[in-house]
Amino acid sequence: MRTLELFSGAGGLALGLKQAGFDHVQLVEFNKQACNTLRKNFDPNTVFEGDIKDFDFASISNIDFVAGGPPCQPFSLAGKHKADLDNRDMFPFAVEAIKALRPKGFLFENVKGLLRKSFSSYFEYILLRLKYPTQTTNTDQWEEDLERLRKIDVNPGIPAEYDVKFKLLNTADFGVPQKRERVIIVGIRSDLNCSWAFPDPTHSKNLLQICQQNGEYWEGHGLTNVDSYFDGQKRHIQTSQLKLFPHSVKPWRTVRDCLKKQPHPNDNHNIAGHEFRDGARIYPGHTGSYIDEPAKTLKAGVHGVPGGENMIRYVDGKVRYFTVFEGKLLQTFPHDYEITGAWGEGMRQIGNAVPVRLAKILGTSIYSTISENKDIEGGRLKPTLQSPKANTHL
Repeated sequence: MRTLELFSGAGGLALGLKQAGFDHVQLVEFNKQACNTLRKNFDPNTVFEGDIKDFDFASISNIDFVAGGPPCQPFSLAGKHKADLDNRDMFPFAVEAIKALRPKGFLFENVKGLLRKSFSSYFEYILLRLKYPTQTTNTDQWEEDLERLRKIDVNPGIPAEYDVKFKLLNTADFGVPQKRERVIIVGIRSDLNCSWAFPDPTHSKNLLQICQQNGEYWEGHGLTNVDSYFDGQKRHIQTSQLKLFPHSVKPWRTVRDCLKKQPHPNDNHNIAGHEFRDGARIYPGHTGSYIDEPAKTLKAGVHGVPGGENMIRYVDGKVRYFTVFEGKLLQTFPHDYEITGAWGEGMRQIGNAVPVRLAKILGTSIYSTISENKDIEGGRLKPTLQSPKANTHL
């Protein structure tokens, strides 16, 4: 399935979609070091290093799918919260890609902050633009354009161009050893008549708690007489309660689960990016990630410096920084995936990435749904339709 990816970063979304069967024609990324990472792990000829404003959508054709993670800083809870007033807001270019290429579908990812009440009108505007990409105007006053799109949306004579769904997902619910909440927006072109829904979670917080409290988790790690500090208290739960969960659902994966087979950074090893970094400490608001829970959200940090949460916290309260190699595993990148740059730059790329496992789960579900459409031919989708002429009158 021929795919264009925008704002590719370190390639977590791209790799997950590739594993799901998508074929990337172009990876567009502005950051030089991230582009170096992409070239190390993908066909270098597919990497476009430059500003999305300079990318010519007319230079590619027959694109079946568009994906990407528009910069999150305008909406991040840790940012300046300027939304559309932030010159890093790239959602208009994501919409422009859909308008120009008319793909079968798209997937965009962004931070939980996008759902803040103060951004609600602008988020509605984003969704309506994606739903009616050829119906928008060129006005710089998005509030006026929003009112126009609202009228279109209730006009039965103007069908939606894309069926757009969004959902806040916690990556830990899908087997990623990290509590990372992200807004996922998926659209399927309406004329395909495809019915798609977000996949069900594969992992459970409650099941992890039960397995820790009945001892199964600790025994699995060869530990004995360990009191669980999960939720701050030890509770006796019968193993029979495990029967409440479907066999397909597994416990949340923890930092210990993820790193149990990996050497300590100070051990003798030949693992690139697994060097010990001194100076980690706890301070208010930065307490690290408990080893027996999924990691807290790995962060890119302000001005490219990873925040104090990028630390592992042991049972005795001691902390140390995650290495780039460990951060890569917590984001479910393969062991041999190469992240370029020094520790700070590597962690910045990792903190900005989409976990590979989540991308693969979503991509597999979307690919299967679109492929069921009769428009599939010879293992590849038929060329996309030309963009219909926008209806400029209400």
